[in-house]
Amino acid sequence: MITEQNCTMLCDFYQLTMGNGYFRTRHADRIAYFDVFFRRVPDGGGYAICAGLEQVINYIQGLRFSEEDIQYLRGKGIFDEGFLEYLRDFKFTGDIWAVPEGTPVFPSEPLITVRAPAIQAQLIETMLLLLINHQSLIATKANRIVRAAQGRAISEFGSRRAQGASGAVLGARAAYIGGCAGTACVLADELYGVPATGTMAHSWVQMFDTELEAFESYCRTYPDSSTLLVDTYNVLKSGVPNAIKAFDNVLKPLGKRPCGIRLDSGDIAYLSIEARRMLDEAGYPDCKIVASNSLDEHIISDLLRQGAKIDLFGVGERLITASSEPVFGGVYKLAAVEENGVITPKIKISENVAKITNPHFKKLYRLFSRQTGKAIADQLCVYDETIDEIKPLTIFDPDFTWKKKKLTDFTARELQVPIFRGGELVYEKPSLEEIRSYCAQQLDTLWDEVLRFENPHNYYVDLSRKLWDIKHSLLDSDGRGENS
Repeated sequence: MITEQNCTMLCDFYQLTMGNGYFRTRHADRIAYFDVFFRRVPDGGGYAICAGLEQVINYIQGLRFSEEDIQYLRGKGIFDEGFLEYLRDFKFTGDIWAVPEGTPVFPSEPLITVRAPAIQAQLIETMLLLLINHQSLIATKANRIVRAAQGRAISEFGSRRAQGASGAVLGARAAYIGGCAGTACVLADELYGVPATGTMAHSWVQMFDTELEAFESYCRTYPDSSTLLVDTYNVLKSGVPNAIKAFDNVLKPLGKRPCGIRLDSGDIAYLSIEARRMLDEAGYPDCKIVASNSLDEHIISDLLRQGAKIDLFGVGERLITASSEPVFGGVYKLAAVEENGVITPKIKISENVAKITNPHFKKLYRLFSRQTGKAIADQLCVYDETIDEIKPLTIFDPDFTWKKKKLTDFTARELQVPIFRGGELVYEKPSLEEIRSYCAQQLDTLWDEVLRFENPHNYYVDLSRKLWDIKHSLLDSDGRGENS
């Protein structure tokens, strides 16, 4: 897999040209602070789910330039020999803080903060964005689909439609974090422990002389896990009746119960209702009905509103590609520089207000109600600030500054945790099961108004007064500020 290889050269060329320029100036060892954040939740949702940190860690630990890389860059004819020698001994020596995987996150919040010498901080931009953008997108989409299923299991079925091998495997990992019960991708199970599930293809049924023979053969082969695909020919005239015969002829004499049948085409709502009636009348009320075929959160919601009798869903291309909005939109922006221990905030100004950045080395707090345990708001502060839980705190909606909340009975939790210090890993990576469980727990702290699909509540992400003042001072001076 590409993410298990050395991906140091998976960067944009301008990161190397800037690095060479930094090397030739006094900026080579200047400490830079960069934030990874996103500006808008996909699909008009109320929240996103952060994912991909484990792969970021693996990437940082594997950073190195091979002799072949050095020779390639030398062949470009634009890089100083001193810079190429610097790359030969390259190692990340900076600090990284990050929001743990599985955390619900909101626009403008720093998911990752990098503090490192300018060349190092600049070089890692592309890969950090690639990893965080992709898995956060899929985890977010998966959770939307899982919630639409209202407690019914979702299995990710999309490998054959994914954008490449890493898209399939890491997409399955992210989907599991987002709440999917399993995947059809065997490699995702082998590498990450995402439970692999699957039944049969239409080709299995077509391979035999009759549909009944195909079903009976499968039941004999897998008597403890028989789920039969019933739509190869005609679901109600032959598929379900032959499945029932196979259960009667093969499983019943063995004292076994069928696992299920799968519908992959047609009017799934109607077919599932009729199939449920036929299975119940045959004495198989415990036989599950699985549905697949170009599903997403909207189709699943519609099916359930129509009374579909579906117990599990297999979701493929619309999940693994997040086809309704296939770009997460995370960015990597300079927030501050440091020289001789003095941190100077930096800001990116734009006529597009959404593209104006929040400057400085920051902390991110989440504020919870003591009474309900629900998340009330997040606040961005300057790195040297702390939130006093004793004093009342007024939170403003940054999009509608006349909207505010006064908090009096709350707890504050810092969301980012240290990952690397001085280039050394200081974070104990949780297991995938722990990440998935943590994600579910954290989602339970969000109000239903934030979770809903249509017109979700605008979750408050506010700036502390100190950070607000610094930002507006920089805006008033067109981005040129004094040391802070």
